[in-house]
Amino acid sequence: VQLQASGGGLVQTGGSLRLSCVVSGRNLNSHGMGWFRQAPGKEREFVAAITWRGGSTRYADSVKGRFTISRDYALDTMYLRMNSLKPEDTAVYYCTSRQGMTRLPVDSNEYPYWGQGTLVTVSS
Repeated sequence: VQLQASGGGLVQTGGSLRLSCVVSGRNLNSHGMGWFRQAPGKEREFVAAITWRGGSTRYADSVKGRFTISRDYALDTMYLRMNSLKPEDTAVYYCTSRQGMTRLPVDSNEYPYWGQGTLVTVSS
């Protein structure tokens, strides 16, 4: 599985961005996909995840109600719509994938496939 993230940039507090992750590989229907982020000097943290086939989702408490994860079968692309952005959302965002749809774990060690990061900077 290969993942290619894009869509990061500089935005003011309260603004919005949409991240994209193009996914390629076999058996995607059996995969769970997700987004993690890593701020300078901090550990990588879970943001959101979705099952590729069923569309079940899971969110970190810090982004619930502001971020929406989704996927488009036709384009083999996963999205993260981010609204009401805050300076504390500033980080490098990574898309990731794992086999298995029964769980959407928040531990990054359970996701073996990673794309390159895309930087999101929220100015105050």
